Amino acid sequence: MATTDDDWEVPAQVRPQPGDYAFDLDTTLAAVVGLSARVPADAFTAATLGTERGGNGILIDSGGLVLTIGYLITEATEIWLTTNAGRVVPGHVLGYDQVTGFGLVQALGGLDIPALVLSTEGRAAAGTQVITAGAGGARHCVAAQIVARQEFAGYWEYLLDDAIFTAPAHPNWGGAALIGPKGDLLGVGSLQVPHQLSGGRVLPLNMIVPIELLPPILEDLRNFGRVDRPARPWLGLYAAENEDQIIVVGFAGNGPARRAGLREGDAILEVAGKPVGDLAGFFRNVWALGTAGVDVPLTLNREGDVFEVRITSSDRGKFLKAAPLH
Repeated sequence: MATTDDDWEVPAQVRPQPGDYAFDLDTTLAAVVGLSARVPADAFTAATLGTERGGNGILIDSGGLVLTIGYLITEATEIWLTTNAGRVVPGHVLGYDQVTGFGLVQALGGLDIPALVLSTEGRAAAGTQVITAGAGGARHCVAAQIVARQEFAGYWEYLLDDAIFTAPAHPNWGGAALIGPKGDLLGVGSLQVPHQLSGGRVLPLNMIVPIELLPPILEDLRNFGRVDRPARPWLGLYAAENEDQIIVVGFAGNGPARRAGLREGDAILEVAGKPVGDLAGFFRNVWALGTAGVDVPLTLNREGDVFEVRITSSDRGKFLKAAPLH
């Protein structure tokens, strides 16, 4: 994920400077809090995401509602929130949306900080000057720019149609706030991804989940812990693109794909008879078959042997530990 060591600092030359913004920088950055989570060792995600996770959260209303990236809090039984002033309060997991990646936490004590307003300006375009803000004030923030808006497919069966990519990259990206020119919230940090430049150079970028995906699902997440939509079929595999092929590179526990006999190195050629050559197309073809529980026919190539396997998909959420009641 990202570093959680408070001794690090963003280089001074890429930090935001108060005089460059029309809003009060310190007040705005105060809405970003440190978030630490503890997860049981027997949790489904413990092996891949760890049992102690750290990142950031963003206070988005005066009632203590904190927005973050969901992988930080998935299956967490203990949450702690730390303000820039050093105030520490416990939190409770409200919900995690598998589709967008957003997670919500309820602070169980007063944070005594202002909330960050969600942007209502619509789609933030490439070229927009932004701040990627971690907890800890300006020394933990990057004055950045949106360099692209484009599709993002994650190997763990995740897809955003219009993700935000920013540079320079923030080193503590998980749950970081993407703050726009008006001091409003444009998105939530999810990943650091490499971008290949000419000459073999690699530019690290932050992938940000855009905030416009939150309002339609916010009340469901706040009140019920999940969004009222049918669960997508989930295979429980990790996949990568390689020369127009989809290659199985791993498995999420003993999920449907492992139980169906798939192996690492299998190449996925077709979904229900439709050829696939990129992750986005693979995921969309699987999801188009129906809801969780539907059978997913895959055509595989295993060391030159081409054959079909039918996987009975599942609801990913059923493999996860529910948040404890408070």
